Order: sequence, then C-alpha cells, then structure tokens
Amino acid sequence: MKQTIFLLSLIVVLACQGFSFQTQAVQGGTAQNQAAASPQKIPDTAAPETFVIGLEDVLRVDVWREAELSAPQIVVRPDGKITLPLIGDVQAAGFTTKQLQDNLTERFKEFAQAPTVSVMVLKIESQRVSIVGNVSKPGTYPLGSPLTVLELIARAGGLTEYANTKNIKIVRKKDGTTLNFNYKDAIKGKNLKQNVYLENGDIVMVP
Repeated sequence: MKQTIFLLSLIVVLACQGFSFQTQAVQGGTAQNQAAASPQKIPDTAAPETFVIGLEDVLRVDVWREAELSAPQIVVRPDGKITLPLIGDVQAAGFTTKQLQDNLTERFKEFAQAPTVSVMVLKIESQRVSIVGNVSKPGTYPLGSPLTVLELIARAGGLTEYANTKNIKIVRKKDGTTLNFNYKDAIKGKNLKQNVYLENGDIVMVP
C-alpha cells in the first residue's frame, strides 16, 4: 500500500514539474515573439532648414501634379541662378530651401492654381568641411549632402586606435564656437543630439 502511495505521489510531482516547464516555455516564447514584433527605434534625422544653397549645388524642384513645371535635377549656375520651365531664371544661391520654395510658389501662381512646390538639395558641392587628427584619412571633404559628424568620421576611414573617442571637438567657422562629441556614446545611440549636421567650414578635431 505504501509503495502504491509513493508511486502516486511521484507521478503527481512529475506532472506538476512538467506543467511548470510548459508554462515557462510558453511565457518565454511569448516574450521572444513580443521582442521580435517590437521594432527597434531608428534615430530620425533631417537636413537642417538653415542650410543656404550655394554655387554648383544640385537641386530638385517638384510642383505637385504639374510635372511639366518640375525639375528632377538642376544645378545652381556660377551666377547663382537656376532655370525652370515657364518662369525662366530664378536666383537660388544665398537662399535656404524654404525661402526658394516660397519664391517659386509665388512665381508659379501665374501658371498653376495654388501650386504646391517643394525644393530638395540632392547634392552639396558649394561647401566643405575638414577633419584632422586620429582618423585614417584626415583632410577636407565636400559636404556632398547633409552630413553628420558620424558620417564624416566614416568617410574619413574611421578613428585610429590612438583616438580619444570621448573628447572629439567640432569647431564652427561661422562663430568660432566649439561643440563636444563623444563617439562611444553616439555609436551606442546615446545623446544623439550631439551628432549634429556639419556646416560649411566646420573642422572636426580628433585628439
């Protein structure tokens, strides 16, 4: 009798352990599914509205629902102007994309009702930045397109093993101010505000 009771108790214990294991497996699987279904947040960056168009920059001008008025790719000439269908020459250099967009909207009103105009910088040829110090390829680089500090470091071949990754400096030509940049934090997704868009004449110094 005692042996029978012992065997029954053993079966109950094993059954309970099996149920507990199944519960943990289901919970673990649910957690993994939730993690897989939850997308990682990608930092959202956008070209600065303060960028001023310069000579040789490549622009795109779109007029919504007016393809014949649009220009998918147009270069700012040495005289600072671009030529668009119907309205002819328009000064582009010296204006931000928003200012040029507003100007074109007014000009196109003569040919389209309530035109919706957008201006995009496809390639920046008028501006350059420099990077010096402990990078593989120090030197001066064209902006080419809106460019962050991390992107310039990558373009320069990355940091050398001797680089002080926590004390990188960005010196702004326009006002002489100095910005701090911590490379290790940036690549970990921390303090992303420091990964600023570079401006014409900026110097990135990697000690």
